[in-house]
Amino acid sequence: MKFMVGYDGTEAADEALKLAIKYAKVFDAKLHVVSSLVGGPEMPKTEMDEAEDDMEAALALCKREGIPFEKHLLVRFMAPGEDIVQFAKENNIDQIFIGVKRRSKVGKLLFGSNAQYVILEADCPVVTVK
Repeated sequence: MKFMVGYDGTEAADEALKLAIKYAKVFDAKLHVVSSLVGGPEMPKTEMDEAEDDMEAALALCKREGIPFEKHLLVRFMAPGEDIVQFAKENNIDQIFIGVKRRSKVGKLLFGSNAQYVILEADCPVVTVK
């Protein structure tokens, strides 16, 4: 089995990662830790470095827990929600884990919700963690 965690270094993403690790142990799954950055070649190096640092902390936890994993830092000119759904399709992911931040209904309408996009558009089950 292949599980995926959308990871951005937030507390919600950390909680999603912890849950995904528990599931990966039970189902003997490989974990794909994915971070999506909006940008492209002109993205500031500091932003890439920060994402790499966040990712390394997540991967250290996977190593400690003995979970097979791959890291993926995506920079493909897509919104993070679209990027996660596309990656899941391309890699035949069996389940996605994402952290969600609390927002008001108005906030979701004005700013959109990457988590909402993933939940509605993914071809596989999506587990959300607050």
